[in-house]
Amino acid sequence: MTRRKRAAENAKRAIALCAIALVAGCATAPKTPRIEREAKAPPSAPAPSRPGGYYLDDGPGDGPPAELERIPDAQPRPEPLHRAANSPYVVFGKEYVPERSVRPFRQRGLASWYGRRFHGNRTSNGERYDMYAMTAAHPTLPIPSYARVTSIANGRSVVVRINDRGPFLHGRIIDLSYAAAWKLGYVEQGSALVDVEAIVPGETATAPPPRQERAPAAGDAIDVPVAAEPGGIYVQLGAFSAPENAESLRARLALELATFEGQIEIYRKDGLYRLHVGPYRTRAEASVVAEQIRGALEMQPHLVVR
Repeated sequence: MTRRKRAAENAKRAIALCAIALVAGCATAPKTPRIEREAKAPPSAPAPSRPGGYYLDDGPGDGPPAELERIPDAQPRPEPLHRAANSPYVVFGKEYVPERSVRPFRQRGLASWYGRRFHGNRTSNGERYDMYAMTAAHPTLPIPSYARVTSIANGRSVVVRINDRGPFLHGRIIDLSYAAAWKLGYVEQGSALVDVEAIVPGETATAPPPRQERAPAAGDAIDVPVAAEPGGIYVQLGAFSAPENAESLRARLALELATFEGQIEIYRKDGLYRLHVGPYRTRAEASVVAEQIRGALEMQPHLVVR
């Protein structure tokens, strides 16, 4: 082979080796990890403090006031009623007829709350919703008006100004602002059993119950409707020494067991408040119901005879 041919062959091999080196270099070159690219994306909304703690991320806003307990209650005063906000309306096929005057009103049921997802939105009377103000939404109380809301579980009480409509979930009677729910102590739970009493400016409102940090023991006076003594076979869902605990569970189960709405009663015996569904004529009939409840909820009901 001539010197010129050998030089040409050597040049070809050199080019081939460079090409291989370039390919190898591209194949092994480090790539930007996916996690770094994702980290550069705009941050999402803060996660709730515990899984499932807030409905649809409707939790505390960014930078809440440092001392929520110092936020004063709403101060009742006479106000002209908002014409449009007190007209009849329909939600989910159900008609609501608001009160057209401020007058005595009492109600017991589940309270929920709403927070940052609605913060700054218009309320039913055109005001801006402030989750750190002492306000509330109610389906039928006049707008604006005032109400005292008292937690059955701990006796805490707040005064709120009604300036919005809702809630419209079955079994919920009032939506409190985040601040009001925080002061009542149920923002983590999401709902609580409460008494709602309208306040008529110029009239003496019922004094709030004393702050109560313990659950009443059996035998304490308590305003909980208790079932009579009729016999039969019942499905027992729980038993409590504190009546308000039985009432709170009954209200929650009424939401989750819509089929048995109105059938869950509180029966007192031997110092305990028992949640019963029934009566049923036979054990077989009651057992079918117990299995339905067991399949729907993580609880173990059992049969009792009264």
